[in-house]
This record gives sequence, C-alpha cells and structure tokens, in this order.
Amino acid sequence: MTPTNATSSRTRPVPAHARATRAQDLLTLTKPSIIVLAMVTATGGAMLDGRPMAGWRLVATLVGTGLLVAAAAALNQLLERRTDALMTRTARRPLPEGRVTPAFVLGMGLSLGAAGALTLFAAVNALTAALGAFALVSYVLIYTPLKRRTSFALVVGAVPGALPALMGWTAKTGRIGVPGLVLFGILFLWQLPHFIAIASYLKEDYARGGIRVAPLTQGDRVARIEAVTAAAALWLVSLLLVPLGGAGPIYFVGALVLGAAFVAYGALGLRRSAGARWARSYFLASLAYLPALTGVLALDLWAR
Repeated sequence: MTPTNATSSRTRPVPAHARATRAQDLLTLTKPSIIVLAMVTATGGAMLDGRPMAGWRLVATLVGTGLLVAAAAALNQLLERRTDALMTRTARRPLPEGRVTPAFVLGMGLSLGAAGALTLFAAVNALTAALGAFALVSYVLIYTPLKRRTSFALVVGAVPGALPALMGWTAKTGRIGVPGLVLFGILFLWQLPHFIAIASYLKEDYARGGIRVAPLTQGDRVARIEAVTAAAALWLVSLLLVPLGGAGPIYFVGALVLGAAFVAYGALGLRRSAGARWARSYFLASLAYLPALTGVLALDLWAR
C-alpha cells in the first residue's frame, strides 16, 4: 500500500450504517426504557411532597438518576456477557456479538456512574447521591452475580430497582420520609410479579443461561402464588399514600381499581390451564399498571 493509499484509508468516512449501528449498540447498553422508567418514578417521588421544586434541581435529579441507571445497565451486561451469549433473547446484544469490547463498556459504565453520582452530589444533595451510588453498587456487585446462585436474587435486585422513587423524594426534601418509603415499597413490590411473569414465559431461556429464577427452582405454581401475593401486597401498599397525606380521592379510586384488576388477572395464572400465554400477558399487564398508577397520582396531585 502506498502512503497516499494509507492516508486515504485513514480518512475514509465511517459509513452511515456503521454509525447507526454503533449508536444503536450504545442505546442497547444503557437500556433507555429502564432509564425513562427510573426518571418517571423519581419525578413521582419529587411530586409527593406537594411543594414546588426548583426546575434546575429536578433536572439535575433526573439527569443524575438516568446516568446511574445507564451505568448499571452497561456494567450488568459486561458481567453477564457470557451468560447473555447462551440466551436467545440476549445473544444479539453488543457484547456477546463482539461489536464492542469489554474494556470499552467498563470505561463507559464507570464514567457514567461517576458522572451520575457527582451530578447528584453537586447539584442535589449528598443523601440522594449516596442512595444512587448504593443502588449502582448493589445492583452490579450483589444482584448480578447472585442471579446464578439463587432465585432470591429477584428480591435483592428489587431494592436498587426501587430506589429512584425514594431518590426523588430525598432530592426534594433532603431526608428519608414515610411517603417516599411507601413509593419505594410500591416500586419494590411491583418488580416481583413483573419479573416472575417474565421468568415464567422465558424459563427455558433462563435455564440455558444458568439463571436461577423462581419458576425453575420452585416450580410454576409456587412462583405464580408468589407473584399474586406480591401483587396483593402492592395493592395494599399503594393505598397507604392516601392516609399518609401523599395523595387524595382521585388517586385512591384509581389505585383501588388498578390494584384489584392486577391482582385478579394474576390470580388467573393459578389455573391449571394457565401457561406461557398467560405469563406473557401478565408481564404486559404489569407494564401497563405502573404508568397508569403514576398517571393517576399525577392527576390527583395536579387537581389538589
């Protein structure tokens, strides 16, 4: 190759499809849908106090929370890259297919995590930053490796998954309070039926990856009883916001109806005829339940 050709090769523009693929890979690593969910729940936590919150502080809370969630998603995929390669639903992710290197993802995850924690510490408060850092560390270093050892990992992982709601409250108030803890409890309990439903209709895939989920370790019926029990507890906890003064009658009616429907549909999974189709539909129902409950809460707070 002549020097001229070498220069031409180095300056050749990256094809548009390659740039699009890299952008898509970065999005896959950070899981935007989970980031949005965390931001919504953090906003809900900030709304509960009832007093106005400075716009810049809310933005900083959402940015810092989003960065930490993105970091957790990337580092989780880094640690699970070999497991992901064994599972149909995750085998096409960037790391199993070698489209990005582990070193790149490690640097990306650590950078995002540091940026998120520093944003919360500098622009919000130390308590919210500490909760965010704990959520990141516990998700990556405790929950992720525990998934291959015990189905109880779901309960452990639900803690960092629910912390954005409490972080919204602490960002607003600077302290941990009962309404914020109730919202944390709602998010914590919601994750149990949500992920049991996923595990129920994808249990063969989880078995290939060596992930210990309740339908594999305890059987479908026990796992579904646990899902319905958690849904019932979620229903009761969601109503606690009313007597605590965090919500009013609009939210009460909405939470009552939504919770009853979610529990009833979960109970259908206890029938002998219920199979993977029910599990998938219950998973979709869980995806509808949480935004609906959040929307009812927002409407109630706006009306007050």
